[in-house]
Amino acid sequence: MTHSLMNNQVLATQRVGILGGGTAGATIAIRLAALGLETYVFEKNKSLIDGPPMCHLHAGGNLYREIPDEDCVALLKQCIDILRLYPYTIDVRPTVFAVPTRDEGLPEDLLPRLEILTDAYRELIAQDANNKVLGEPEEYYQLYSHDQLIALSEREQVTVPTTVDEWIIPVAKYLDLNKVKFPLIVVQEYGWNIFRLAASAQLALDGYEHAHVFTDTEVKQVMPVDCENCSNADHHVTKWRIDYQQGAGLDPKAQSHSKTESIEVDYLVNACGFRTGVIDDMVGVKVTRMVEFKSSYITHWEDTGGQIPEIIVYGNRGTPEGMAQLTPYPGGYFQIHGMSNFITLFNDGLVASSKDSAQPKLPPQYVHYIEDGWDKAPLQARSQQAIDYVAEFVPTFHSARTVGNALYGGQQIPGEDDTLRVADVSLYSNIRYARAENVKASSTLIAADQIVDELSELGLIELDTPVNRNRYAHEWAYLAHNDSLAIEAVARDLAKERGFPLAMAGVNRGIREKTLEDLSTNNGSSNDSDNTSIVREK
Repeated sequence: MTHSLMNNQVLATQRVGILGGGTAGATIAIRLAALGLETYVFEKNKSLIDGPPMCHLHAGGNLYREIPDEDCVALLKQCIDILRLYPYTIDVRPTVFAVPTRDEGLPEDLLPRLEILTDAYRELIAQDANNKVLGEPEEYYQLYSHDQLIALSEREQVTVPTTVDEWIIPVAKYLDLNKVKFPLIVVQEYGWNIFRLAASAQLALDGYEHAHVFTDTEVKQVMPVDCENCSNADHHVTKWRIDYQQGAGLDPKAQSHSKTESIEVDYLVNACGFRTGVIDDMVGVKVTRMVEFKSSYITHWEDTGGQIPEIIVYGNRGTPEGMAQLTPYPGGYFQIHGMSNFITLFNDGLVASSKDSAQPKLPPQYVHYIEDGWDKAPLQARSQQAIDYVAEFVPTFHSARTVGNALYGGQQIPGEDDTLRVADVSLYSNIRYARAENVKASSTLIAADQIVDELSELGLIELDTPVNRNRYAHEWAYLAHNDSLAIEAVARDLAKERGFPLAMAGVNRGIREKTLEDLSTNNGSSNDSDNTSIVREK
């Protein structure tokens, strides 16, 4: 064994195994591979980041009226941070939040939180001018009265909006104004594209010689190799063995002939998403958690007249009047969430761990959907129910059509609170084990940072290096070699491979050159200016 230092003070023999290549696993891998750690990612699917539905950043947590203000501020910070790692994944458009007349809440109830978020955003910009990625703080949110909407409804719709008023014209025309309370709230809450996120992560990891990505690979077992006092609860593990088998997508007969291989690592990261409990059981960690199966539905609506913002109609989760969510993609495609048990949620879709296992057991039907795809009839039925649900508030949406696609999967929720929206990672220093617990994808970079700090505490890595400081300046290597067109090319391949319309790999409006030029001008630093030009929309 050699103990010579290499690549920014990382011991040459240090290896990290990351189980799961979703947003958490891929982001943690980017962070560690950039530091020179030999990073091994094992993902069961054919490509990275192919998991539960996502549609926007949650930059402020405005969808969730029930969560504390401090969680909303945490989401805002995380979203700005992750946006700067993955700038080409963002669709720049506002989100309209409406309180329906049937709801007990009032729009005014949300204003104190929005002021808190505006102040928090202003403070983040004061700390680093390059954090100004959601527009001006004074424009983070705006209010529209009934009279303003009536006036906007009489204006001609703009195909490609450039002002907030122009974005709201189609809302004024299409939303049933008799079914919502005023004012409407418009927030600079941007879209987040899962296909472009997967493409960005793939290209980023392709660029690191220390990143080793095994897709279409199933982890069969993990075992401690160097273990002290293994019979005691306070035992110590310094190495893990990962047994894995490539060709996870093969039929059982072919898979039986596939060789099981092994690798030893000095640190183990469990980023298996809704399957994290399977690895916890292998490792011997007792933990309480829940898993929820959720689905959103892809539809096509030709009668938009141009680009429209995302529209959110509040409601009480899990009731027949749960929140409705209409998320736009290019080409007239829309993703729909309806937070009731006949659309996005499922009567038996929320399950908890037991005293015998850390892994909650989803009903077999949902595991089948996740692994093999939806059955056609229930997918068609729920998609149509989603269209009808949105059309209650956007009547012309009745003309939308189902397209036989959905974004779905199991979401883990640490603990016993199913309203939890902010979580990151649990660390087990004595056994060199970490479990990513990301309820929202935006917290994955924070989780990666916590793991880096843990590796430093264990003496596996040195923090005070230029490459580690690059993370906080968001000088990510792949951004120097890939632009929006490169990201979209890979994203289109992924959309095709997964059976989605190619148009969904695009964005209606990316982070544009002027936005990033403004950031450079405000910052005034030549180094940051150079970095800004790296992430410029081409």
